[in-house]
Amino acid sequence: MGTRKKIVLVGGGFAGLHLAKRLNNEDFDILLIDKQNHHQFQPLYYQVASARLEPSNISFPFRKIFQKSKNIQIRLAEVTKIIAAENKIETNIGDYHYDFLIIATGCKTNFFGNEEIRKHALSMKTTEEAIEIRNNILLSFEKIISAEEKDKEALMNIVMVGGGPTGVELAGAFAEMRNHILPRDYPHIDFSKLKVILLEGSKKTLNSMSEEAKNASRKYLEELGVIVKTETIVTNYDGKIATLNNGETIPTGNLIWAAGVTGNIIEGLTLDAIIKNRYKVDRYNKIPGTQNIYAMGDIAYMETTLYPNGHPQIANVAINQGKNIATNFLRQLKGKEQKEYEYKDLGSMATIGKRKAVVDLPFIKFQGFFAWFIWMFLHLMLILSVRNKIIIFFNWAWNYFTKDSSLRLILKQNK
Repeated sequence: MGTRKKIVLVGGGFAGLHLAKRLNNEDFDILLIDKQNHHQFQPLYYQVASARLEPSNISFPFRKIFQKSKNIQIRLAEVTKIIAAENKIETNIGDYHYDFLIIATGCKTNFFGNEEIRKHALSMKTTEEAIEIRNNILLSFEKIISAEEKDKEALMNIVMVGGGPTGVELAGAFAEMRNHILPRDYPHIDFSKLKVILLEGSKKTLNSMSEEAKNASRKYLEELGVIVKTETIVTNYDGKIATLNNGETIPTGNLIWAAGVTGNIIEGLTLDAIIKNRYKVDRYNKIPGTQNIYAMGDIAYMETTLYPNGHPQIANVAINQGKNIATNFLRQLKGKEQKEYEYKDLGSMATIGKRKAVVDLPFIKFQGFFAWFIWMFLHLMLILSVRNKIIIFFNWAWNYFTKDSSLRLILKQNK
């Protein structure tokens, strides 16, 4: 077939990883560029943030994954610009040319233009940010011991903003921590005063799920002692006090922002290639107006008959777009026709605590213990290595029977 084509793949999230795995040792030269040296399993970040799992359990180094690969090279770098006319990208470690460019840069937290909130709130889009949440929350409990009375309330309020899966799962995890673990770790602190508060702008939690899931998630949260406030928006946060749209204020040193995401757009493509801060793509994930640039996963905006407003930004879409593009590249090599992408909704799920979860499948919706079991099983199956599957299973089993974990380490850099 002549010279091998060079694919530059930007981002090793769910979409990037599955594309690379499918094209591993095939007739392409692939350069995988990522700011991290590892694939991050985002659905379990909340367990790192709440000290249930170690970051290494859900992080998979690219060089380990592709240790035996003959055609995949890895660069730890940040892509700063696309120069489409020259088939070239600029990065902080130099320029790279490509025959095909595939953008899978995912999303970052959306603070909706509020600089003050961005500066002071905690977010959870990377492993480091999940560790930072864990550090901050655990440090708050250490500070409570010697804090003056007037400062204690802010340390005793953990606020989650956003009632989607991330906010709901975090709130449930921190409520369980307060109910079972902290009184044993800090017997001299009265944790009945510790408030876990979940704020959501719409009328219900888990807004993208079924009515049953919305109602059950709120019920489960309130059973755990979480204060749920819906139709409530945080208008400002200065690091000490959160101000709400109803004029109410909440003193807190820990405000976790999970209220939305926005695409990690790379400079260089024309504005008409971007819609809702995602790259507009056709049914083959190609960016219109370009011959050889593709986008996939959270960063891609594809309109289909079933999804006229683009696909949901979830792992399942990313994984299957990655696989589909890879399959199309292989079909192209053989001169076969390419396949359009269509998302088959396999359902969605969220866990709210021990024995409490909600599952929406296309043919059935259920909640409670069985839903929790299914949630655990499916997440365990998605984890990459057998070693990590065993470690996570052991941790979960230990947590389940002892209502405890021994991972409450504060790991802070001395600045």
